[in-house]
Amino acid sequence: MIYSRFKPVGTKIQSSIEFHYVTLLNSKHSQSYRSHGFLHNKPRKKPIRERPHKPSRNQLRTPIPFLNDLKQCENPARALSLFHRYYEMGIKHDYPSYASLVYKLARAKNFEGVDALLDLIRKYDIKCQEAVFIALIQHFGKAELIDKAVELFRDMGRLYNCVRTVKSFNTILNVLVDNDRVIDATELFRDGHKLGFRLNSVSFNIMIKMWLEEGEWVKSRQVFDEMLEREVEPTAVTYNCQIGFLCKRGNIDKAKSFFEDMVRKEKKPNAVTYALLMEGLCSVGKYNSAKKLMFDMEYRGCKAQLVNYGVLMSDLARRGLIDEARGLLVEMKKRRVKPDVVMYNILINYLCKEGKAAEGYKVLVDMQVGGCEPNAATYRMVVDGFCRIGDFEGGLKVLNVMLNSKHFPRMETFCSLVIGLVKGGKMDDVCFVLEEMERRNMRLDLDSWEILVKSFCKDHEVVARLLIDITSTGDVFLA
Repeated sequence: MIYSRFKPVGTKIQSSIEFHYVTLLNSKHSQSYRSHGFLHNKPRKKPIRERPHKPSRNQLRTPIPFLNDLKQCENPARALSLFHRYYEMGIKHDYPSYASLVYKLARAKNFEGVDALLDLIRKYDIKCQEAVFIALIQHFGKAELIDKAVELFRDMGRLYNCVRTVKSFNTILNVLVDNDRVIDATELFRDGHKLGFRLNSVSFNIMIKMWLEEGEWVKSRQVFDEMLEREVEPTAVTYNCQIGFLCKRGNIDKAKSFFEDMVRKEKKPNAVTYALLMEGLCSVGKYNSAKKLMFDMEYRGCKAQLVNYGVLMSDLARRGLIDEARGLLVEMKKRRVKPDVVMYNILINYLCKEGKAAEGYKVLVDMQVGGCEPNAATYRMVVDGFCRIGDFEGGLKVLNVMLNSKHFPRMETFCSLVIGLVKGGKMDDVCFVLEEMERRNMRLDLDSWEILVKSFCKDHEVVARLLIDITSTGDVFLA
């Protein structure tokens, strides 16, 4: 019958529908029903499955037990014995083990151990990468073992089965230059092509730097001209070396011409380039021109860095313009350039040298409030500044903060503090300073003790207490 669908629904069926509808509304999905309507409810999306994390290369590597033990070993001699112990256990060392131990021994200046390892590398024909030999050459250079560095460079391909590239060539060339081996560096640079190396901009920059440090402008220009003849592209460093040399000699106009040539050849000047020019301008009394140049550089697409502000800060401090120097710090913060410890140290150093240690200490506090941590030099300057004006108690307070920050002053500062505190009759403080020295294996020299005795020979009580301190600890405070 047509009208049958309009009949009232049975009681049981109606109750069932109501119960089902209420259950839907009260379910955890009721929000979607209420917000979007029952009829427009969309099916739930499938849960997003996270992709499995791809392990890194280091995670895929099998851990090497020797390397784990080597990291925990602080004594280089024990590290070498650990290496041999693993070998005696039948474990064959490969390149990672040799390289890690070589680095550790070289950093500790245990070059006898390094030689022993190099013998084993040759004996077992361990294939080593060039980076290991480059690091060793640099460590030999720092230790002034120049002949060993040169010998290792020559033996790399012949004895160690390692292909030498221009990187190792530049490394040994730089070692020779840094150690004033001018003749050797010149010969090696001249023979570079014969040895099979294609010299790059780094090679030429090293030689340009060498001749400029020797004051040989003409010879540096010859190297620069040779660089252009061989079609080796100059870099910002190439120009910076020459611009810096000219600025130090006061030849600002010629330095500017180099700068313009650099721009013409589309070699983008960097912050150091501008800092060198700014320093040159400041040296001839043109601070305003230097500051203008710093702002002009941003129009050329080079943002001012701390090194540029440092030049201005140094010039202001040198001329005693403290208010202007403080204003420069405020200006930096406005331009969202955070001053670093070097910037603050420039200002603190001037204040302390001018007998304004209290103001220097205030700057130290201000830098900490601004989130910049002082370094050892910061504390040393302030402690020395207080000692210079005879405020040894003020110096002692800063010394306490310094020691708590895991820094400590120089020997001269300790001596000045001891003498000053003794003059003020602060014997307890003197003992504290001497104890701190003892903890760091630092001892007063005989000259300092002589000054103390001569200064207080009239005060028998003070001398007696000093002698008791000396004799009760043996000679721990005597150099």
